[in-house]
Amino acid sequence: MGKIAFVFPGQGSQFVGMGQALSEQSPAARQIFEEADAALGFPLSQLCFEGPEDELKLTANTQPAILTASIAVLAALKEKQPDFSPAFVAGHSLGEYSALVAAGALSFADAVKTVRSRGQFMEEAVPAGQGAMAAVLNMDRAALHAVCEEVTASGHPVQLANLNSPGQIVISGSAEGVKLAGEQAKTAGAKRVLPLNVSGPFHSSLMQPAADKLQAVLADISVQDAAVQVVANVTARPVTEAATIVDSLIQQVSAPVLWEDSVQWMVEQGVTTFVEIGPGKVLAGLIKKIAPADTTIISVQDMDSLSELLDGGVLC
Repeated sequence: MGKIAFVFPGQGSQFVGMGQALSEQSPAARQIFEEADAALGFPLSQLCFEGPEDELKLTANTQPAILTASIAVLAALKEKQPDFSPAFVAGHSLGEYSALVAAGALSFADAVKTVRSRGQFMEEAVPAGQGAMAAVLNMDRAALHAVCEEVTASGHPVQLANLNSPGQIVISGSAEGVKLAGEQAKTAGAKRVLPLNVSGPFHSSLMQPAADKLQAVLADISVQDAAVQVVANVTARPVTEAATIVDSLIQQVSAPVLWEDSVQWMVEQGVTTFVEIGPGKVLAGLIKKIAPADTTIISVQDMDSLSELLDGGVLC
């Protein structure tokens, strides 16, 4: 039998109403939302359940909201299947914090406070309008990297930010750098270049001020060795030691998210089932483009999808 990996979504998966029905049906999930409200000192649960959407989309709110919604699903799963442990956990960008909570490396309270600060630092790192991100479709990674290096050398920083799946790479950097790289990418054969509606140039060198501030926050919390191997965004390889986990989280703010590489590595280690835990189905869509066709991919975000997972006997 193949191995199972739990994966956790990042920013962009949020929606108003996420976790509400689950918290009404699962005492364990409800407790997670209550713990988030207490840790942050404001009703994050109300923002998740009722919005408004504009406030939920603010990076400093989105990050703790997605983390909380994801861990609430995990808590509901553990309520039903307390003894199951996956072979690996991983998360896309922000989702790596959910993965670390799942692996026992971070307490939920510490994680939700940390990602609240992380979101604030990322919003503050670059003045509004000066940074940008864009998705480049159907272009070779090496060719796009060369384009970004050429544009950066001209004085407009831009780099590969999210290596999501074959044919989908997000670039990030200064607004002018992203614009110029996008134009060159289309000239070089990219199918499309889609500007992203984000508040900053995430996972680029321009985020270094946020990484420096995050380092101070992480120094003040307790990070444990992980009980499950966590496949890190920055290396696409597992980390378990506390010191390495902290280093990875600091680097991750300004380094590319190697998601395609991470999924490929887990497949090479024998993973045949990926369970996406948290709001939306973004990761399931990406994994379908990376993993072999016979891979089992399941998204769990409410009691109905949780029941389907458990009734299917996948975790037995």
